[in-house]
Amino acid sequence: MSTPNLDHPTLPLVKQKFASRKLFATEFRGQSTLIIDQADLLEVMAFLCSDERCQYDFLSDVTCVDYLNYPGAPGTPESDNDGPKGRFGVVYNLVSYPHNRRLFVKVMLDPTLDTGGIEDDPALHIPSVCGIWPGAEWTEREVFDMYGIRFDAHPDLRRILLWEDYPAHPLRKDYPVKGRGEREEYVVVDRDSA
Repeated sequence: MSTPNLDHPTLPLVKQKFASRKLFATEFRGQSTLIIDQADLLEVMAFLCSDERCQYDFLSDVTCVDYLNYPGAPGTPESDNDGPKGRFGVVYNLVSYPHNRRLFVKVMLDPTLDTGGIEDDPALHIPSVCGIWPGAEWTEREVFDMYGIRFDAHPDLRRILLWEDYPAHPLRKDYPVKGRGEREEYVVVDRDSA
């Protein structure tokens, strides 16, 4: 694990427990992020939740970052880190109330299919953490809806903000800012006709 200038108390515990795994840590504005491989997600998260020295008992949020065309992003030639590469970063915001700590955990995913539509890309599958934190159900659904990341073993993975037949995932950076004509199909309802 690369830990330049990092003093987060959880990082040495993870490094000790998962000494044979590829781990990478970063810090930005006082917030530490642990970047792990997708295959290690459930095991690392279970450790962070259940180990009495960690006790990350609250999953505050699950979100995603699309690094398409982002200078210095993971996976780009100008990137200055040697951590996992990928276009999408699924980010988990963990809180330990007993220890008054916060830790971000990130998993990088790299699509293998064109991301302009809604095709099910096998490379954009990640295990669900609902078995560890049941509250992840709604936030994972939002990431699925907006970015097209599929959470395997999720109890009810379906769109949460858009209708089921919506033809894309609108927070992907390759989605047009003005949409693809969806607004033109809306029926305008005014006060008199409502």
